[in-house]
Amino acid sequence: MIDESRVLPSGVAADVALSEVRGLRSGDRPTHGGRLFAYVYDPAVPGLDELAAAAHRESAHVNGLDPTAFPSLLAMENALVGAAARVLGGGPGTTAPDVVGSVTSGGTESLILAVKTARDAHPEIAAPRIVVPSTAHAAFAKAAHYLRVAVDVVPVSPGTLRPDPAAMAAAIGPDTVLVACSAPSYAHGVVDPVAEIAAAAAEAGARCHVDACFGGWTLPYLRRLGQSVPAFDFAVPGVTSISVDLHKYAYAPKGVSVLLHRDAALRAPQYFAYADWPGYTMINPVIASTRSGGPIAAAYATVRHLGDDGYLRLAAVTRDAVAGLADAVRAVDGLRLMAEPESTVVCFTATEGGPDLFVLVDELTARGWHTQPQLTYAGLPASVHLTVTASVAPRVAEFGPDLADAVAAARTAGPVSLPPELTALATSLTPDALTPELVAGLAAGLGLGAGDAPTPDRMAVVNTLLDAAPPAVRERLLVEFVGLLQHPRWRVDD
Repeated sequence: MIDESRVLPSGVAADVALSEVRGLRSGDRPTHGGRLFAYVYDPAVPGLDELAAAAHRESAHVNGLDPTAFPSLLAMENALVGAAARVLGGGPGTTAPDVVGSVTSGGTESLILAVKTARDAHPEIAAPRIVVPSTAHAAFAKAAHYLRVAVDVVPVSPGTLRPDPAAMAAAIGPDTVLVACSAPSYAHGVVDPVAEIAAAAAEAGARCHVDACFGGWTLPYLRRLGQSVPAFDFAVPGVTSISVDLHKYAYAPKGVSVLLHRDAALRAPQYFAYADWPGYTMINPVIASTRSGGPIAAAYATVRHLGDDGYLRLAAVTRDAVAGLADAVRAVDGLRLMAEPESTVVCFTATEGGPDLFVLVDELTARGWHTQPQLTYAGLPASVHLTVTASVAPRVAEFGPDLADAVAAARTAGPVSLPPELTALATSLTPDALTPELVAGLAAGLGLGAGDAPTPDRMAVVNTLLDAAPPAVRERLLVEFVGLLQHPRWRVDD
């Protein structure tokens, strides 16, 4: 761990600082090698990391605040927007030839801007609202919170994991400025009924945003490979904007996303301009003013190097890996797929009498597989999420036996049994009743934030506690837990 009190007072040699960074990184999850099924996207293309790092270095100090001072960055941004538009059904020769866009720092910023743009397009609406399915990414809720927009959530079918288009249409009211859907949803990897939802939004005079941040770059290539992919892009009438992350399946380094609008008039409210002060006139297409050119240059180099043929090949490799992992899940008694894979996600849950999923996640971690547990929600069971990338393909044959072995170990260990007082705490208290002192004692009892290891090796007890709590209490617990982890240990003698 870093001694925070010693970072600033005295400088060290460059090799010492770099050695410290490498030492800290040694405790992280592996970003390469196909054993981490969340957070990172690895194509396993030799030399790609070096290319991206070199391009990042060339433009790291370029500032996107003023494109007239740094036209190289403007050119690269326009190229990335054009590439995203072509992948997603826009550009010359399509039914959406006038697509425009902006490069953002990630999917969350893209979604915040999509909501902001829709809101600002209707200044006459005093209390704007957005309609989203319950599986919509949490960034929509974050956008609504930041922008003071109300959210109308439409539940999804437990069977299809998709919203009913009729229910989405019924939720649209006179104050609705945006209707959202996913292609695919992050949690389960299924594509919402975009055509029907977009038609309902258009009929009501509302915008329709397709969140394709997660897998939108891969879906068109899967379609070209012969896989059945529902219509979701600008070929669908009524779709007014789409977001897609290049740091996901375009395999660029973090963090680069693209927000596309069907035409420039729709994008216009996205901009912020301010001249009523004595400094420079501010004009920003995105949330940030100063932006490093490094991520954009790295994304440009990555996309140029891989090209259309490279992405088609990577999509084929990923498709095969998804199929292999899904077969591995099907082969294990006590597990079932939440949905038949149609994108780059394998999501599974336990059958009745099956293993405790949170214990299973820990057993998989002990075997070198880092998966993502998902808690129960509104009738949907807890599940395990696997984001599948091209680097997973060589590992598929290893995963099946390890999964079966981990399930057997989880059955032997049995389910997590929380002390009755913890269960009562999670299920009965309101968020306001969770004082920092109470949460700190709870965190200490769970082994969070103690010693040099900020989190315990096994998280089943923590996940079980969170799973027992309603969403509002989960949120408060996590805020307090993360706050404990991020508290610097200042020393008074410095």
